[in-house]
Formats: sequence, C-alpha cells, structure tokens
Amino acid sequence: MFSKSKINDPIETPKADDKAAPAASGSAAPKTPPTGSPAPAAPKPKASPSVLSSDLNIKGNVETSGDIQIEGNVEGDIRAHLLTVGEGATVKGEVIADDLVVNGRVVGRVRGLKVRLTSTARVEGDIIHKTIAIESGAHFEGSVQRSDDPLSQGAAAPAKKEAASA
Repeated sequence: MFSKSKINDPIETPKADDKAAPAASGSAAPKTPPTGSPAPAAPKPKASPSVLSSDLNIKGNVETSGDIQIEGNVEGDIRAHLLTVGEGATVKGEVIADDLVVNGRVVGRVRGLKVRLTSTARVEGDIIHKTIAIESGAHFEGSVQRSDDPLSQGAAAPAKKEAASA
C-alpha cells in the first residue's frame, strides 16, 4: 500500500531466502552488507579550503580542484577553484581560478571567471576575466581584458603563437 512496504519486501525476501539457505551456504552474511551500501552514496560534506599559512614559502606550482587560501608567499603558478590571496600574501606567477579574491599582492597574469580586487589588493600584471570588481583603494598595474572563457584562453594563446611561428 505504501512505498515503505515495497522497500521492505526486497529486504525481507533475501532474509527469507537466507533463513532457508544458511545451512546450505555461508554466503548469506556477505549479502547483507550490500543492502547497507547506500550509506556511501550519501553526499560528502563540503571540504574546507586549504590554507597556506603566513610562515609558509612555496617555490613551485600549486594546483587543486578545491579551494585555497594563501597567507604566505608563493613563487609559481596557482590553479584552483576558489582562490583567496590574503592581505599579507604575495604570489609571483600566473594565477588561474574560477573565483579569485585578491586582498594581498599578485605579480603576474591573473585569469578568472570572477575576479575581485579588494581595497588592499596590489596586482602587477594583466587580468583576463569574465566578471571583475575592483574596490576603491586597490592598486593595479596592467591591462584588463574581458573574455567569455578566460580559463582556457591563456592555454590556447601560446599554442596558436607556436603554430604561427612554425
């Protein structure tokens, strides 16, 4: 009558079979854990951002599909989903993120779908973006270019230049 009884019927049916079969085979126990398998299908909690603390200096590229908050110094390219550059942080290299908030200093090209320079931001380099917000007080030296797909533009541009020069 209710869907609840339909859910119970398949569970009860194997149990009825298992009651008849325990003497015949010991494989009844492994069949019960798969009925508990919907538990892993539960949604995972959202991971917190990785934080690179203020006393951390990194020389090399950083890449993640998650979120990063930088409070220290990075010399290298950074690619992330959400990237936050803290007030005391310095990044020297290309920065690529879906969502980028700059509170500190970035020296290098910036590419992002959403780019936000806060009043404490210091950016020296070109910005390629889909949407941008620059607060009053932010320091910016470079060019700004709007693009519908800023994340793939930088990777495609050098390939075209190499093909043209070849």
